[in-house]
Amino acid sequence: MADQSRVDTVRDMVEEQLAGYRVGSAVLLGESEDNVAYEVNGELVVRFGKESDPMLRAARVEREARLLAAVAGISTAPVPEPVFTVADQGCLAYYKLPGVLLLHMPLSRRAVRGEPVAAALGGLLTGLHAAPVDRVADLVATEVQPTALWLSEAAEVYPAVAAEVPVVYRTSMEAFLTAPPPAGEYVPVFSHNDLGIEHVLIDGAIWTVTGVIDWSDAAITDPAYDFGLLYRDLGPAAFDAALREYRTDVNDIKTLVERAVFYARCCVIKDLAYGLETGRDRYTVKSLAAMEWLFPG
Repeated sequence: MADQSRVDTVRDMVEEQLAGYRVGSAVLLGESEDNVAYEVNGELVVRFGKESDPMLRAARVEREARLLAAVAGISTAPVPEPVFTVADQGCLAYYKLPGVLLLHMPLSRRAVRGEPVAAALGGLLTGLHAAPVDRVADLVATEVQPTALWLSEAAEVYPAVAAEVPVVYRTSMEAFLTAPPPAGEYVPVFSHNDLGIEHVLIDGAIWTVTGVIDWSDAAITDPAYDFGLLYRDLGPAAFDAALREYRTDVNDIKTLVERAVFYARCCVIKDLAYGLETGRDRYTVKSLAAMEWLFPG
């Protein structure tokens, strides 16, 4: 669908779903592999899933709306609250949460101010991971992949980005890709499953978390994974701050840390590839910066 045609659809849909609401502006907000989102009147996000199968598309948006309702009762950070869905269009609408994406804050400020944000996210993960999985089992998938598969996928991506990796990090990165992955058993937990800085909103003045968005990948999974994304994006000091706030009665922290570091290293290679392929410089820049602590020369 052409851009203007989609914008017109958004306008009509919002005014139909929200009686008395008048649309003054509707603009493209952003697009990912799974969704395209529009901003209406600077306050309302209207998001469309890209799933081509209409039945799957409808099921996903209905499931996500129910998931957000469940998460609102668990999360220590604000989450989007759906105001309407249009299942056959794969549409989910919610009012914007306050704050700015942590991804959009300057790298230098994230390095200095990231610890309190990470500590808050460690508390968030404590609550999510403690939630009974049967409470969300019908709303999310169970994703338990062998670490060997993660490593092989990162190794497949590496040749496409190798030329962009600074020489000082290549030996360490290539040694990682040929070394055995960590073992260690764990109890799967409910988690956001994509807790990178592109999904965290903060108050840029006082550096407090004002929201966590995009729960479409939430799953019952390895508790170390979201910690790995925090380590990748915010660095060692912030990673430690998150761990200090984390509590668990079912998983071993030492092996969790080992797997978190492993996931961070795998994911930075994939994130670099994503940034280069899409031209999204913020992903490229943060990935290259993270190599300083993930693959020290």
